[in-house]
Amino acid sequence: MSNAARVLMALLGGAATGLVLTAVQPAFAREVAGVAQPIGDLWLNALQMTVVPLVVALVVLGVASTRDAAVSGRTARRAILVFLVLLCAGAAFAAVFAPFQLSLLPRDPELIESLRAAIGTPSAEAATAGFAERITTIIPGNVIAAAAQGAMLPLVVCALLFGFALTRVEARRRSQAVDLFQTLADVMVTIVRWVLWAAPLGVFALALAVCVKAGVSVLSALGWYIVAMCTLYLAVTLGLYFVAVFAGGQRMRQFAAGILPAQVIAVSTQSSLATLPAMVEIAQNRLGSPPAVTALVLPMAVSLFRMTSPVQYIGVSCFIAWIYGVDLSSSQLAVGAALAVVISLGSVGLPGQVSLMATNMPVVQAMGLPIAPLGLMLAVETIPDAFATLGNVTGDLAATTVVAGQTNE
Repeated sequence: MSNAARVLMALLGGAATGLVLTAVQPAFAREVAGVAQPIGDLWLNALQMTVVPLVVALVVLGVASTRDAAVSGRTARRAILVFLVLLCAGAAFAAVFAPFQLSLLPRDPELIESLRAAIGTPSAEAATAGFAERITTIIPGNVIAAAAQGAMLPLVVCALLFGFALTRVEARRRSQAVDLFQTLADVMVTIVRWVLWAAPLGVFALALAVCVKAGVSVLSALGWYIVAMCTLYLAVTLGLYFVAVFAGGQRMRQFAAGILPAQVIAVSTQSSLATLPAMVEIAQNRLGSPPAVTALVLPMAVSLFRMTSPVQYIGVSCFIAWIYGVDLSSSQLAVGAALAVVISLGSVGLPGQVSLMATNMPVVQAMGLPIAPLGLMLAVETIPDAFATLGNVTGDLAATTVVAGQTNE
């Protein structure tokens, strides 16, 4: 049985246990929830302790890999520019569309209050900070203090500056530093995998405690989460068709029919890497991209570009804000979008569950929201992940057509 299936079963088991105990013995159910809640919190803390070193390592490695790819030629630089533009466009779209679609969903005030009691409330300081306050904290006066406080935005800015400065260092020393950060990232990912091995226990405890305090409405909220994220991914995927038509010079019907086999493989495998051979064949033989462009851009896209990553980070954060009744300000959304783009550059290649927990946490924290719901979202991520892979593969092929069109010109 896969770990995703184990986690889903733990969610259902914890929810059922909490609901049955509440119906039969409410007083005893609250006592059990009081024991289960610290177990779930301990599991979340174990995940959270890896966030700061992992994010710093991923940002530095993302800058290094982008720099290494950019020096390989004009086509590579064009590809990187296209990737960045599409990532920024995806993040901006999610920052606008996600709050809009969530505003159309029914919000239960009782669910909001019970979730606040069961999981905790967002940080008041982060939720009320204005644009001016956020600007002044972008550059950390003390990076160690920023790391200790979990201030993600100044920490990422510091890591970006470090990564760009590292590109100016002599090649041998730069290579040694990159190896060090790669080792740090690998170690943190290994720890995250260990913690995720215990995810069924943590999710069971969280689901039990939350369902005792919030009731069955928690499960309906998770259903809305699946619908909201799948809708968001499909909207982005549809937008990529128009990118291929207007920026890549493709015909809509030809592009849609041409990429369909790769999309089928993407949904069935939930892996962009496994879809790469099909994407290469489709780009060359069905979309008319030059072999030299295809051979360079598509492997770069798989290793550097994950179109739906910033969309996911913003969508998850907006959903957490929705279930807590928090109205995100434009400055919070802007900070989250910028952070999502930066983190996505270094997160490509991480396993799905690792990526969900380790890369969503910084964006959620930076927007002043609690991370506890991420443990429950992990259990139902399999369905949205299939739609996310669909968007990633469509984005890889759309970006290739754009670069191919610029190269032909």
